[in-house]
Amino acid sequence: MYKLLLCVRYLRTRYIALASIISVTLGVATMIVVNSVMCGFQHEMHKRLHGILSDIVVEAHSMEGIQDPESLVEEIRDEIGDDLVGMTATVHIPAMLSFKVRGQWMTKQVNLIGIDEKSYANVSEFGKYLLHPENRKQLSFDLHERGYDPRLREAGWAYRRMKVAQERYYEEQMRKLEAASAGESTHETVATATTDEDSGDDLPFNFEIGQDPFLEADEENDARTFDAMTQQHVGIVLGIATSNIRHRASDGEIVDLFLCKPGDDVKVTFPTAGTPPQAVSANFTVCDFYESKMSEYDSTFAFIPIGQLQYLRGMIDPQTGAGAVSSIQIKLKEGADLNAARDSLRERFPAEVFPYRVQTWKDMQGPLLAAVQMETTILNILLFLIIAVAGFGILATFFMIVVEKTRDIGILKSLGATSRGVMSIFLGYGLSLGCVGSGVGMVLGLLFVVNINRVADVLETITGREVFDPTIYYFQEIPTIIQAHTVAWIVAGAMLIAVMASVLPALRAARMHPVEALRYE
Repeated sequence: MYKLLLCVRYLRTRYIALASIISVTLGVATMIVVNSVMCGFQHEMHKRLHGILSDIVVEAHSMEGIQDPESLVEEIRDEIGDDLVGMTATVHIPAMLSFKVRGQWMTKQVNLIGIDEKSYANVSEFGKYLLHPENRKQLSFDLHERGYDPRLREAGWAYRRMKVAQERYYEEQMRKLEAASAGESTHETVATATTDEDSGDDLPFNFEIGQDPFLEADEENDARTFDAMTQQHVGIVLGIATSNIRHRASDGEIVDLFLCKPGDDVKVTFPTAGTPPQAVSANFTVCDFYESKMSEYDSTFAFIPIGQLQYLRGMIDPQTGAGAVSSIQIKLKEGADLNAARDSLRERFPAEVFPYRVQTWKDMQGPLLAAVQMETTILNILLFLIIAVAGFGILATFFMIVVEKTRDIGILKSLGATSRGVMSIFLGYGLSLGCVGSGVGMVLGLLFVVNINRVADVLETITGREVFDPTIYYFQEIPTIIQAHTVAWIVAGAMLIAVMASVLPALRAARMHPVEALRYE
């Protein structure tokens, strides 16, 4: 009992230990905050990376793709068995996206992906990142009348008809101006020229001046031409960052400036599947936007129907009608072992024999995931050094206490206290410092994590500078996830360091001879 009383007394009266407690508190709180934020970022990144990729991807080496995908699908189904949930085929190639902005062409490099609108959302979370609510339920490459994201304001068929009407009105006005200008020039020329009344008989065709001999033919051609007012090209889903500029307005609000919207037509240029490949271009109508909030995806991805891309690239066998594909994406049951399924498929389709490779979604994003994990590990090591510094502070403090309390130690031993009992006093004191510092640090860290976005707003108000810029991360708030086991090992590690720092002073106190301790001045 006396051991506990002495520990509590030392903790309450020795204010020099307060510095060590504060160091432990700050170290624990900082580690909890950093790990929670990094865990939140990793979770969001994993969710978005996995959102566009299925669990396992069988990908062709060449741009010509897998020539017989149907038989490969059957073999995969036999190999995976009951763990299989669904499969879909895709075609992906590099391409150039072009669209007009205020009369000028803007061109961007994109990854063009041909997908099956019925099955692609079943093997990935693609649908949940589309802006139109109907497309989230079931993707359609048809343009909707309206109902798009409020940020788009005007989009869909209503916007398309309005824009086409404006363009036609502008063209009509330009034609009238040109006709008026040409009429004035012709009138001046005719007024100064000398003509014969019967000169019309010498004309090779029997029509009056000003009559268009190809008028009827032009009208027939116009009937067969594309009417943008009532028709659309094949639909395309663009990554939202391919056609918008996100910036902060003067009032501090995040604003999206869209350079093209659902209802606009774009031109896409991409290589054919032949050797050597040739560039082909096709017009598409934007039918929706894809927003995963991953800048790399949102700024480079574009999706069109797989059949259209196969046809334009010449990937359809004219004899069998079968289309080649670039990859087959496989969705497994929840909790299935992805690595085991991958290894099984690799044994069935060795890379030395077959012209494609088998990877999990984590394998495909390995460097990025490894970099984030390495960053988290390094941060934890650096932050744990803060607690280690606090441990050295505890070590120095305890040595001072042992020196100051030498006579007290001698009295305790002369009254019958054992060396183990004296040692346990200082070990208990170190443990109490660790418990108090870790406990307070845990509470402060958790409170900070829960209110981190409010804290960021306060800091922005005080400093006038952006703490977390949504235009960079495409997150409106700082993502955080609190993991109980992470908090537990941080607290346990801090307490362990505090106890270990008190071992040497405790050993010194335990080895003191009571007579020599009583003689100490």
